[in-house]
Amino acid sequence: MLVLLAVAVMIGVPFVWGSDMMDDRTSSAAAPAAVTESATLRVEATRKAAPAAPAAPSLPPALLHPAAVTVDAAGFWSWTVLDRRTGDMAGSPNAATTQRTASMIKAWLAADYLRRTPDPSAANLRQLTSMIRNSDNTAASHFWTLNDRSASITRLVQLCGLTDSKAYIDWASTLLSARDAARMGACIGDGRAAGPKWTDWVLNEMRNVSSSQEFGIVPALPTAEQATTAVKNGWIARSDGQWHVNCLAIGTEWVLSVLTVYPSSKGMDYGAGICASVTRQLQA
Repeated sequence: MLVLLAVAVMIGVPFVWGSDMMDDRTSSAAAPAAVTESATLRVEATRKAAPAAPAAPSLPPALLHPAAVTVDAAGFWSWTVLDRRTGDMAGSPNAATTQRTASMIKAWLAADYLRRTPDPSAANLRQLTSMIRNSDNTAASHFWTLNDRSASITRLVQLCGLTDSKAYIDWASTLLSARDAARMGACIGDGRAAGPKWTDWVLNEMRNVSSSQEFGIVPALPTAEQATTAVKNGWIARSDGQWHVNCLAIGTEWVLSVLTVYPSSKGMDYGAGICASVTRQLQA
């Protein structure tokens, strides 16, 4: 009899463990798992059904934009074009190589002075105009001194995010690369260089340089674009027998810099022609 009872218990226990009679927690513990799974499925379904975010509209190319450039020229030449809307740059393989700026740096000297001197005297404003419009070297030396000489170039590097350039001997010998020259132009154009009070003034002076100083980039632009383009070129024939001719222009949507160094026997117009050739090819 005891044996029969033990067998009955062994047969009955599995049935009791598998029924709801042992513990209500067995069924209630299973429910959250099912709910969680259903919620997960609903979230996944929602994710799959959600429309993809629209792609940001692409900007049309600026008037001057990246393109293949070929120049058959003696000596050194480099260039960089910068899109002012995006900050994107493109240039020649040697765009990081520095050369002497000559008068191209005068635009920075004016901006650096005005940013730190919000209320300049009428006499200094006249000298700034002469320095930019007529490329007055005496005025440049004056503001080089007022700007603490090489400290001005240190500020240029820091404020405008230059990576290759540095001060050297005097303002005319400042060493700038083509890509840093384009960064400097963007810095002048967006107001970092001269500050909000004087940026428009500096750009207006650069748009009104004397006709003899608009060589290179500006003549190679469409007529409508020429009037809105700010420019500051630099040129010097040095005792080493080399011309240094540099072109910098700030358009409404772009900045272009071109640096050239070549035998002085070829004359200044040779460098201006290189600047013009690069400009035309970047419009293709």
